Amino acid sequence: MDLHQADVLAFPKINAIVRDNGTAEVVVAGNSRTVPAAASLQQLRDNALTIVVREAQTLKRPVRVHVDDPDGHGELIVRPDSSTESVSYTAKTVRRRAEASATTAAPAVPPALESDPVKPGPPAADTDGPEPSSKARATVHVPTGTVMPPTPETTSAPAPAEEDPTRRSLKETSFLVSAPVLEPATKGWRGTLTRLGVRMDPSAEEMAEREDVRTVSQHWPGPRTVAVVNRKGGANKTPTVVMLSAILARYSGAATCAWDNNESQGTLGWRTEKGAHDRSVLDLIDSSQALLSPATNAAEIAKFVHHQTADKFDVLRSDENEEGDHEVTAEEVDIAHQVLTRYYRLVVMDSGNTARAANWRRMIDHTDQLVVPVTAIEDRAEAARLTLQTLESRGGHDAELARNAVVIVSESTDAKRSMSGEALKRAKDEAQRIADGFAPYVRAVVRIPYDPALVNGPIRYEALQPATQRAWLAAAAAVASGF
Repeated sequence: MDLHQADVLAFPKINAIVRDNGTAEVVVAGNSRTVPAAASLQQLRDNALTIVVREAQTLKRPVRVHVDDPDGHGELIVRPDSSTESVSYTAKTVRRRAEASATTAAPAVPPALESDPVKPGPPAADTDGPEPSSKARATVHVPTGTVMPPTPETTSAPAPAEEDPTRRSLKETSFLVSAPVLEPATKGWRGTLTRLGVRMDPSAEEMAEREDVRTVSQHWPGPRTVAVVNRKGGANKTPTVVMLSAILARYSGAATCAWDNNESQGTLGWRTEKGAHDRSVLDLIDSSQALLSPATNAAEIAKFVHHQTADKFDVLRSDENEEGDHEVTAEEVDIAHQVLTRYYRLVVMDSGNTARAANWRRMIDHTDQLVVPVTAIEDRAEAARLTLQTLESRGGHDAELARNAVVIVSESTDAKRSMSGEALKRAKDEAQRIADGFAPYVRAVVRIPYDPALVNGPIRYEALQPATQRAWLAAAAAVASGF
């Protein structure tokens, strides 16, 4: 399918540089490729075009290339079928010396990398001087080696000496500024060739994965709080909290805590590792004065949280005392949040199913990024819609969170059990339908494939299938980009 100019991606960044000394190079995403030498400038351009066409064929789509050659600079669209299209072009101004017989008009299209030869324009006078006479504008053909006697028409005063260029400040430059070096491919057949000694650039898929890794690896000034909400049980809230916490902690190295802010007994403690104690959020609240004291060592927080040894984040459990009837108040949420944001850079909050509960509403007040998980089942999707609608109707901070929410659609776990190929296809189609339905109303929607490692028992990032890990990385990147 042919794309319009505006639809052609500017990634990877490609520069084609042709020099008047007979050398040229094509730079793709910071990786320089030498252009084979040629007998003429046009052949050198054609050789550079060949390299760009190969890149377009590798990506299976048109690419943008910035052109810089002795005649000018601009931008082209280069397609896999070797056709080119000019986007913009600026001719370089060349001052002709007085002894030159004539000048030609600047080309109207960029000659660099154009596959068709460029026809020279009609002779034109140098516009820098006064209007010459008709004799001066005529082209004079002189055989090689002929010495012409001076005549009034050919004799002219010496050209004035050019003024010295204005000196620039050393503050305007730096010898340390250079283009970043693109690391070679590590995945797929490109990565295999790289390991065999043939350096290959990464594919578009690998570049996208690297960008997601870079996004989740950032450190932001001040702590960030993520709330994972859906008013319906079984919507995948707890697995979402675990996976986001694991990925953000693994890649960023930032201290991360997953907090079960459930008004009743939450399930986050059941799906994660248990530490050497039984303490919960209530114990942390009772000890908050000591934990907030400037004299308290940072390691003291370990008495109240449960460390995940493989995934490198901590868990603050809800109260699991079957005989207890204490419900966390809004004020207690404030206290616990103040403690956690002193010890952690990232706090990911699980939640209950009651949007009217005091601890639920106060959680929203502390939230920087809202995440709404949903399984591809109609009632879960409807509950997610009502959750967002409730927040939007409240206006202010709540409405802003709803508009910038990230919706994570997981393929139904129930739909994968003993299903035929046709039924599996219908399940995937249903997940896509729900994802498309949320897309116009929130900042991002990410789909997660079914994975049996998320169904029961403790959740471990390494236990997931590669496709599931990649999908959760994309989800975490979507969340982190809202920080």
